[in-house]
Amino acid sequence: MRIGNLSDRLVLVTDQGAIDVEKSSAGRFGADPQAVYERWPEFREWAATARTDDAAPFGLDELGPPAPRPAQVFAVGANYRSHADEGGLATPEWPMVFAKYVSSFTGPVGEIELPTGAVDWEVELVAVIGRLARSVPAQQAWNHVAGLTIGQDLSERDLQLRGDFPQMSLGKSLPGFSPTGPFLVTPDSFGNPDDLAISCTLDGETVQAARTRDLTFSVPQLVAELSAWLPLLPGDVVFTGTPAGVGLARKPPRFLRPGDELVSEIEGIGSMRHTFRSDATDESRARDADRAARRLQRLAHHR
Repeated sequence: MRIGNLSDRLVLVTDQGAIDVEKSSAGRFGADPQAVYERWPEFREWAATARTDDAAPFGLDELGPPAPRPAQVFAVGANYRSHADEGGLATPEWPMVFAKYVSSFTGPVGEIELPTGAVDWEVELVAVIGRLARSVPAQQAWNHVAGLTIGQDLSERDLQLRGDFPQMSLGKSLPGFSPTGPFLVTPDSFGNPDDLAISCTLDGETVQAARTRDLTFSVPQLVAELSAWLPLLPGDVVFTGTPAGVGLARKPPRFLRPGDELVSEIEGIGSMRHTFRSDATDESRARDADRAARRLQRLAHHR
């Protein structure tokens, strides 16, 4: 099953188009895409028998985040061994967790403003919680996941690496820095939800390519670890980490520039497509990129 946020209305997505949930359910479920997660098991039962003959075509540029206003947004750093290696980090013994802020959420297609600084790409598998999870063992964790979607954990490296301690949440939560979509896909729609191809291209060049089986901590392990410490609420969002290939680790470093097209793709979910604009000068972008690279080298040396 696929659901979407079509112009701020909850829809079921079929091969024929989108079905407006509020209209199709005669008001049993509302139009708010975020509210459905509070009633996820009931919604799943209804959706299995929903009429599909009134599906309507739509454009991907009409879609918003599948979970637009989660109460909590978790993100996990260095969760692919390849990404930890390229950043000069040891493979973590426990998940490295930080928060992202909802004001950074945007949809799967559109233009994103580049701030003055060095902005990097990080394609990620994103999980949305569908049932309250508290001290859930990994073997039962998929029962608490509503579905999977694609995310970009865009990162302003100069802000992220400012000072002696990383500012992970701030550097990764600027406006537009957390696009998700295009759809939320339920785990039972995949042959194996723990093993999906994930990739990212920049102006047609593949810059990241991996499989989610390479995650150090899988979706079930993350649900188990997080829920051991605090409750995961219906509609909460978990960014699970990015594979190798980010711009900061390249020699020389490479960052997003105005006019670039970034395409993020995950097998069985679809793709996101974003372009970028900025008023910053080439000189200021080069200066900030150099500062970010030097700060990363300093952090790696301290470790």
